[in-house]
Amino acid sequence: MGRFDFDTLSPRKGTHCVKWDAVPPVPVQGDIIPMWVADMDFPAAPCIREALQRRLDHGVFGYTTVPQEYYTCVRDWFRDRHGWDFDPGWIQYTTGVVPALSAVIKALTHPGDKVILQTPVYNCFFSSIRNNGCSLLDNPLVQEPLPGGSFSYSMDFDALEELCADPQARLLLLCNPHNPAGRAWTETELRTVAEICRSHDVIPVCDEIHCEIILPGHEYIPFATVCEGTDWVVLGSASKSFNTAGLQMANIICPREDWRKKIDKAININEICDVNPFGPIAMMAAYSEEGAAWLEELNLYLEGNYRLLRERFAAELPDFPVAELEGTYLVWVDCSALSCSGEAIENSLLQHEKVWVNAGEMYGSEGFIRINIAAPRSLVSEGLDRIVAGLNRLMYEER
Repeated sequence: MGRFDFDTLSPRKGTHCVKWDAVPPVPVQGDIIPMWVADMDFPAAPCIREALQRRLDHGVFGYTTVPQEYYTCVRDWFRDRHGWDFDPGWIQYTTGVVPALSAVIKALTHPGDKVILQTPVYNCFFSSIRNNGCSLLDNPLVQEPLPGGSFSYSMDFDALEELCADPQARLLLLCNPHNPAGRAWTETELRTVAEICRSHDVIPVCDEIHCEIILPGHEYIPFATVCEGTDWVVLGSASKSFNTAGLQMANIICPREDWRKKIDKAININEICDVNPFGPIAMMAAYSEEGAAWLEELNLYLEGNYRLLRERFAAELPDFPVAELEGTYLVWVDCSALSCSGEAIENSLLQHEKVWVNAGEMYGSEGFIRINIAAPRSLVSEGLDRIVAGLNRLMYEER
């Protein structure tokens, strides 16, 4: 038994949270088990809640400045925990990683430039590129079968090099750890990406929002630690790892002063330059010794949930390979045994089994689903009961 409780379900329905209270894409009668959006059903670490309570007790919530100790706290966390040392002056804050991504694209591209991404990938990558007048260059990940009915992904470096050679290619959006593929990219893989980008003057922009959710036996390698020179940008936040997304605090880390000036201008153009009084406090509390202890137990608990899912699929859904999960709490499942789309599977599971997962199409891959396992094990188990029943029903209906 650990120090922290991950087994008790905190009631969230009726609290205006997206995960539990959003309107599903199809009509549903009855209560839904939500295993879709990347939001954990665990309360934030006690050290975060205590810090926020102290701030709440003050009672005045005016405009907020971000103190100098915030920047050093972020640097110290990555230096001491991950061996990545950088100048705290390289940090620019904003309200979230998606707004950060949009600001960086606006700052470092011109309309008509091309941006490379690696599908399947987080859906907001697509919209951030389009919204800034750029076009997509897809470098699809390569699905690799593994023993025991599992699979993983690798990068197609030859194709990446060809895309980077396009004179209009300006940025590469990298996801590390990768959502939804579940990869925690190795040092060799990341170094190869960095070298390809550098040789073609393509700017790598790395989203590392899931960097602390790493399952035992795997490692998070900060992308910046494999880069030569200063031509890179990293985006991050404590929000996914510590379940504080609603507090809206994220960081852009960029060593080039001229790029930071452009990014600062884009942040102001996009009106994402102000944060609330609770965001900086929560991140500083998370990046502490107590936060690290909570995080270690969380990752062990998530490993147990993943192991449960793998066992259920292996025993009851052998035709549905499950991606090897190295990082994140989002499990990617190959549903190509069915003739229908991932979107049809999502809607069918909602209407019949009342469990909500994400369709693969929103990440650029048809015939997959993504399952969020960041919840108390009892809820994950009940959700898996429904998913197993639903996928077996769909298999039967196609026979």
